[in-house]
Amino acid sequence: MATKRRRNNITRLIENVVDDAKELVDDVVDRAKDVERDGRKAVRRAVTDRDDSSRSRNGSASETELDDLKSALDDLTAKVNRLVAMQAEARKNGS
Repeated sequence: MATKRRRNNITRLIENVVDDAKELVDDVVDRAKDVERDGRKAVRRAVTDRDDSSRSRNGSASETELDDLKSALDDLTAKVNRLVAMQAEARKNGS
């Protein structure tokens, strides 16, 4: 008895590629959100720790250090926003 092979067609291949790409973008965005959240927590802890130690030493935290931390947060936020835009574009093109 001969077994009947299932034919794969080009539309099924494209569908699989698009689905996999969507999953990849979703995973990247989720990971970026986690990184942003963890980064914000770390920055808050670092600012609080430095602020406490700076106050005990010289009265206030360094403005340069705070500006650097704010800049790092802005960079992370921009990256996450770009990833979200890529995900939205992928959904728009896939639908």
